[in-house]
Amino acid sequence: MWRRLEMTKPDPTNSFKRLSNIAQTIFETRGNNAKIKLAADYFQSLDDDNDLLIAAQFLGEGAFSDVSGKRASVGHRTIAVLASEFCEIDYDLVFKPCRTVTGSSSETIQKLFNNLPEARAKWSNGKLTLQETSDIYEQLYITSKRDLKQQIIKESWTKMSPLEVKYFIRIMGQGSLRIGFETRSVVSAIAKAFGKDAEKVRYAHMITGSLGETAVLAKTNRLEDATFELFHPLSFMLASPIESRSIENFSEYIAEEKFDGMRCQAHISGKKVKLFSRDLNEITGSFPEIIDFFATKNLSEIVLDGEICVFKNDTIMPFQHLQKRMGVKKPSQALLKEYPVLFVAYDLIYNNGQPLFDEALSQRRHQLEKISQAYHLPITSQMEVSSLSDVEALFKQALNHGNEGLMLKRKDSSYEYGQRKKSWLKVKKPSGSLDVVILYAHAGSGKRGGTYSDFTLGISVKDDDRYEEEFIPIGKAYGGYSNEELVELNKRIKQLTLERFGPTVLLKPELMVELEFEDIQINKRTKAKYTLRFPRFKAIRWDLSPNDADTLKDVERMYQQKIDKERTSQTKNPSFIMND
Repeated sequence: MWRRLEMTKPDPTNSFKRLSNIAQTIFETRGNNAKIKLAADYFQSLDDDNDLLIAAQFLGEGAFSDVSGKRASVGHRTIAVLASEFCEIDYDLVFKPCRTVTGSSSETIQKLFNNLPEARAKWSNGKLTLQETSDIYEQLYITSKRDLKQQIIKESWTKMSPLEVKYFIRIMGQGSLRIGFETRSVVSAIAKAFGKDAEKVRYAHMITGSLGETAVLAKTNRLEDATFELFHPLSFMLASPIESRSIENFSEYIAEEKFDGMRCQAHISGKKVKLFSRDLNEITGSFPEIIDFFATKNLSEIVLDGEICVFKNDTIMPFQHLQKRMGVKKPSQALLKEYPVLFVAYDLIYNNGQPLFDEALSQRRHQLEKISQAYHLPITSQMEVSSLSDVEALFKQALNHGNEGLMLKRKDSSYEYGQRKKSWLKVKKPSGSLDVVILYAHAGSGKRGGTYSDFTLGISVKDDDRYEEEFIPIGKAYGGYSNEELVELNKRIKQLTLERFGPTVLLKPELMVELEFEDIQINKRTKAKYTLRFPRFKAIRWDLSPNDADTLKDVERMYQQKIDKERTSQTKNPSFIMND
């Protein structure tokens, strides 16, 4: 099979091909410091501010800035079918098996474009600049018709090398590029490139919400000019599991119940209200009753951090009820009546034109309480704790309310946006556990390169008339085992491998794992129709056989039990204050 010779002259600094090569080199490089240096050198080489903005955005956010609200809106299957047409192959007979081998659609497309003569005859090497690539994403955003989107994509592929196509697809997905280089590392690379304090760069990124804008501010010595704009989402403060942190003095913390709901940020100015989810996507249209509630209050400019819950008959309902509302852009009156929602605030991070990020939690809370009392806003109940026994009693109360557990928050903590530190701790226990069998093992990257460290786990359906298989996937997990256990697992994997698909191997179903998880959710896109929330290894059960695996019917029973569980009304020891 012939191969096209690459040109030896260097790629222009502002070419999309160069960014793609940098991304690939970062992926192949071990050590975060070395990755950061590669990105820093690249950022430093970009003379044009606009090229720098786009490069930082592509590497860390995607086709569009997180705060833009824009999406290309092209599905994975659409991309795969287009690639099959481009390569003149059958989608079901050729593309799908190749996708199984690589474990990645973008990786599959790169390999097919590289090796099939039919595809090689159509693409050219590195014809696009960063700006031209950004313009293509903008075209996809403003184009609503599917056939026109497909035409734009196919035409763009003719101007890219296979490596560029791979990263073009990943960037378009608005998620991780899967190169072991996430937002925090991009921030560090910006700081290193322009000799700035990393904390000042991180702060600028937090209040602008844009990695690209942050990079330009750092380059032009204008980090102090970074200003927060209302209706642009801020990075959320994150919590660490209490198991991973020690508490020496409980009295330094305040306790709140951890709701069985959806994290949300509310930006409000008079009658204008916008809601943002934890992944910084706007969700305003999904919850019109919350919008109407805030719009009638005529609040001055504020940003609230809180939780959306289904609240009915004075009771917080299970998260599964909230799922009925999530993603529904225009809920019907029947849906609004069946699953009414409530926004409960627990932090105030912007008030009347002033950011409160650096204020202590106790000070932010004081302002939040004054607003709550004046405008009758629901806010969390806060409880003093002085010992572990206090925490245990409140934890039991939270579970009786149907909530997930407790939050312990340092009274003097600032709002540590986008970080997991000791200031906020979550006290939870797993929702349940299942005995599952390892179906596939996937090789890791970075420090775990060459080691099978990610696993697809299955439940039994051999006695289920709905399925022909013996086991079907129920989730993926990549943590909860020791280094010694991982070594032993890899020894057994070599003995049990049936087929190899690039970095993925199919195993003879023998290895058993006790898998714990936070919740069970409906997911109609999976074969089981359910998925596990935050699954992780609890124990490798060397003593069990596949005959001991739990079944899909066990999963269905556990899901229903969670919904049917009796919950204590909020009329006694409420987890939030209505301030009616």
